[in-house]
Amino acid sequence: MDFEHVLVVGAGQMGGGIAQVVAASGRRVSLHDPYPGAVDKGLAAMEKSLGKLGADVEATLARVSPVDDLVASDLMIEAITEDPAAKEELFRRADEVLPDGAILASNTSSIPITSLAAVTKRPDRVIGMHFFNPVPVLKLVEVIRAVQTSDETAAAVVQLARDLGKEPAEARDFPGFVSNRILMPFINEAAYALMEGVAEPEAIDMIAKLGFAHPMGPLALADLIGLDTCVAIMEVLHRGLGNPKYAPCPLLRQYVQAGRLGRKSGRGFYSH
Repeated sequence: MDFEHVLVVGAGQMGGGIAQVVAASGRRVSLHDPYPGAVDKGLAAMEKSLGKLGADVEATLARVSPVDDLVASDLMIEAITEDPAAKEELFRRADEVLPDGAILASNTSSIPITSLAAVTKRPDRVIGMHFFNPVPVLKLVEVIRAVQTSDETAAAVVQLARDLGKEPAEARDFPGFVSNRILMPFINEAAYALMEGVAEPEAIDMIAKLGFAHPMGPLALADLIGLDTCVAIMEVLHRGLGNPKYAPCPLLRQYVQAGRLGRKSGRGFYSH
């Protein structure tokens, strides 16, 4: 499948980035977000990102069309909030709107793809397509097959990832897949180290950057991801795997309760 027309649902940090890389590949993109002003904000972020990358800003943005609701397309990539009920409802609606042959993909970082597939009449055409932030820069796409996903669907999405200039890595549908099953305990333990007074945030992140050769420390990365998103992913891991090691650090929960969500709110472990 060529996926000449892609519907991206969610115009935030992830959805906007996905729309950008799809449009940059020469494909037509319909971008939908129900929140007022979200699409305009996403388009502004795309324009800034494309300028930094030295891309053809005008031609790429011309391939992105804001839409007020779901529209018929070859592929939907969902990038809304990490809420199982919200995602399931979206997949039900998309199943009704998109043509029978279209594929429904989720950018979820932890919610089971099998459960999303189960609410549709095309479970063999549902798949996980987990991009990484910032989407235009990072090469990885985690491709997650539901129990029901067909070989044809998986092969088409793997090829699309390559066409977008990404490197696909296939994973099975377990809580957190591979990336967040490894990453979230790392971030969580860094939060515990801060809470217990082992070191200040700058020292914790410096150790990860200079000692482990990570480009960004775990606390700075949590601020980039969003502390609320980190907590939501950890709760999925905790419920799905039943192991207390995945329970979110109390300090993380406290910061989220205080509205300290990271870069998107102006303050998390750091001020932004």
